[in-house]
Amino acid sequence: MSATPTEEQVLDTTNAPEEEISVDATGEAGFGDEDLSIPEDVPTADDPGSRPDMKDLETAGFSLDEFAALLSKYDYNFKPGDIVNGTVFALESKGAMIDIGAKTAAFMPLQEVSINRVEGLSDVLQPGEIREFFIMSEENEDGQLALSVRRIEYQRAWERVRQLQKEDATIYSEVFATNRGGALVRVEGLRGFIPGSHISTRKPKEELVADFLPLKFLEVDEERNRLVLSHRRALVERKMNRLEVGEVVVGTVRGIKPYGAFIDIGGVSGLLHISEISHEHIETPHSVLNVNDQMKVMIIDLDAERGRISLSTKALEPEPGDMLTDPQKVFEKAEEMAARYKQMLLEQAEDGEDPISSMMV
Repeated sequence: MSATPTEEQVLDTTNAPEEEISVDATGEAGFGDEDLSIPEDVPTADDPGSRPDMKDLETAGFSLDEFAALLSKYDYNFKPGDIVNGTVFALESKGAMIDIGAKTAAFMPLQEVSINRVEGLSDVLQPGEIREFFIMSEENEDGQLALSVRRIEYQRAWERVRQLQKEDATIYSEVFATNRGGALVRVEGLRGFIPGSHISTRKPKEELVADFLPLKFLEVDEERNRLVLSHRRALVERKMNRLEVGEVVVGTVRGIKPYGAFIDIGGVSGLLHISEISHEHIETPHSVLNVNDQMKVMIIDLDAERGRISLSTKALEPEPGDMLTDPQKVFEKAEEMAARYKQMLLEQAEDGEDPISSMMV
């Protein structure tokens, strides 16, 4: 059934602009003889001729300097010493590849992964992990930066030990090696040294490896890379919390030197100076004392900062020279003489005198 066109449809057709439309052999409509193929002289995307002339940018609404400034917002100026955030995206045998937003992935060598010794990268890093990294150097010829975590840990470790020293804190650390001079430990990942003179233990030094020792700081010097600690000071401080000047304690002679004897009192060593053995003159401590002798001594000074305990038997003599003629008498009357000594300290303190100075003259 055919539809008869309306009058309006007829008018629209007659008024439409004429186009040269042809139908080819297939019956499809075409656009006459117009050539729709792409001309050979059309420039490609990588043809320099297709790029705008730099002079044209003057009419683009912003200058070349403005354009460079805009690009700089999306580029980073990395410098050695900077600390940046980065993402671990690959672990390799010699190090890790890190994305820090630079044009080329940065590289962190295995030895820069941690301040502590590690067996493999996966012990401390995981792909996808985001953390801080220290930039060690300028870009190499390939445009790659070298990174470090060890440098950050190193800086923060020194900050931490300086704070611990300021607080006069006691720390515990494991001995990992010994040498002729003393013992080696690690504190916050840093290597520390305990001089032999500051190790207070009956164990042979070689048997201290793997032992955890209480330690106090003697020297913290980042510039010289020196971290020196004292086992003796830590023990003395602990012992000092339970000791007081004027107290009588039982000790054992552990060593004798020309200037005095070292007395072990409950695990810490105190010095009985030759001038504090007796009121009478003594040529050498060997003439009065022997190693392993057990004896009573009185504490006359506690120096926590230097880790020293000063002892005396002279203050316990009922009569001057008793330590030379009758030491047993001295030990029997030790507590009585100590009570007198404490009373003397109290009286001198009330008079504004220095009791320790007067005692050691």
